[in-house]
Amino acid sequence: MTTTRLEPGSLAPAFALVDQDEREVRLEDLRGGRVILFFYPEAMTPGCTTEACDFRDSLAPLQAAGYTILGISRDEPEKLRRFRERDGLTYDLLSDPDHSVHEKYGVWGEKMNYGKPVMGVIRSTFVLDEEGRISQALYNVRATGHVARVRDLLGV
Repeated sequence: MTTTRLEPGSLAPAFALVDQDEREVRLEDLRGGRVILFFYPEAMTPGCTTEACDFRDSLAPLQAAGYTILGISRDEPEKLRRFRERDGLTYDLLSDPDHSVHEKYGVWGEKMNYGKPVMGVIRSTFVLDEEGRISQALYNVRATGHVARVRDLLGV
């Protein structure tokens, strides 16, 4: 299965997902502000914890520059709530258990895991402008150092 990748300039696919507190978050409600969406494989795993904590540690300058940060995974809200509390994450985590939003963004597909091809989440980040268009589409990123790269790209 090949996944279609989104390109800068294209409209970000709309979605409505629940957060760690089971409140609905709709992408269209965030129009007018800039948004960073990061898709990660699984809450409370080492790489995902590194990436989530890096976003937490960069939250103040990113928010000051007008960005809302949202993490998206296939985890259920209850696990997301535990992850958020355990690591002091101060932004919302969204639950996409059937990976339908992952598919819209081209981040569900074949990847290598310990040398074997498997279907799963391709760690990726999207930066959206005020109109909901993609300004950056970063696929298959590494957890370590990724947030610093995003900040460099955004000049934040």
